[in-house]
Amino acid sequence: MFLSPWVLGATVLTLLPMAVSLYLSFTDYNLFDPPSWVGLRNYTQMFTEDARLYRSVGNTLLYVFIAVPLQLALALAAALALKSMRRGRSFYRSAFYAPSLLGASMSIALVWRAIFNDGGTVDNLLSGVGVHIGGWVNQPGWALLSVALLTVWQFGAPMVIFLAGLQQIPQEMYEAAAVDGAGPWRKFASITLPMLSPVLFFNLVLQTIQAFQVFTPAFAISSGRGGPADSTLFYTLYLYERGFTSSHMGYASAMAWMLLLAIGIVTAVLFRTSKSWVFYANEEGG
Repeated sequence: MFLSPWVLGATVLTLLPMAVSLYLSFTDYNLFDPPSWVGLRNYTQMFTEDARLYRSVGNTLLYVFIAVPLQLALALAAALALKSMRRGRSFYRSAFYAPSLLGASMSIALVWRAIFNDGGTVDNLLSGVGVHIGGWVNQPGWALLSVALLTVWQFGAPMVIFLAGLQQIPQEMYEAAAVDGAGPWRKFASITLPMLSPVLFFNLVLQTIQAFQVFTPAFAISSGRGGPADSTLFYTLYLYERGFTSSHMGYASAMAWMLLLAIGIVTAVLFRTSKSWVFYANEEGG
């Protein structure tokens, strides 16, 4: 009885739409006429005829490889700084966490676009020190980086998780290492990272999954076109374009299922490789 609201919501809002999407991925559907069965044509077209699809995959992978490591590194650095802070910890923790609440909104993405536009704040600051790039969002080589930096700026959520993990590490381990003459870097490499590895793994999986689904920043910065020169054409943005702009909803549904499969494979690989670097204190021999 208590589970029934959740079961009903999951069925109506998740499982049923997924089943409909799976069916539509084998059809030609334009949102207006009844879907017609085409079998595997949408999937074969994805791999053999759609060059922009491969461009969107490349952009997405590059974005993931840039944004996720930088975001986690900054989150860990901020968590380490907050752990050693004696006064004002609550204020700075809230201040650092705020971008994670606001960064996914369209309004923040539009502000970010204005900051990195030609004549924007970043352009003026760089010009003041003799670096003339122009508007990042208008340069094919810099537009993707501007989107990645917006994700890096939202480091508050993984930072809070890192901070909780740091507070669970026994202080006695650091004191014993200090007695043995270990310095700060030695303590970080031999104590902090191994003890924090489960938390690091959790953040890595979570942020990687979210990065593969990036949409709002790219949509706002490129005005929904993935420009300039398709440099910000991420997979989800191209999916949206095929489904709602071109009205090829069957093809977009096939793209969505391929994205689900890709995220599942990446997550499985992360779990598989975690056995070699994630340390759990309750493991035998740990």
